[in-house]
Amino acid sequence: MRVTVAYVFITSALMKLMSTEVANHFLGLGLPYPHLMLKLAILIEIVCGMLLLVNKAVKNAVVPLIGIMIVALLLSKVPLLHTGLLPFAFSARLDIVMLVLLIYLYKQYPH
Repeated sequence: MRVTVAYVFITSALMKLMSTEVANHFLGLGLPYPHLMLKLAILIEIVCGMLLLVNKAVKNAVVPLIGIMIVALLLSKVPLLHTGLLPFAFSARLDIVMLVLLIYLYKQYPH
């Protein structure tokens, strides 16, 4: 499971780096200092994803990733609630699963 979570975040970071469409979507979320936030998100996702991949400092690595998932849910998924609960749940499914897995990893690994 740890490797799967790492895969999702590393892939997400690489897509932000390689895909103009993905980067522009991120830049359009309304964050302050969007270009800086994009670089910070990429850095966190790569570094923390790699830590998960090599099984080092897992508990510490999941904390910023939990933050990223909460922000992602609040900015890009919660606004969809106006379309109904089921469309929101469908759109937010990966974010929610990743958040649950990150919390599980946090609880499973000692300091």
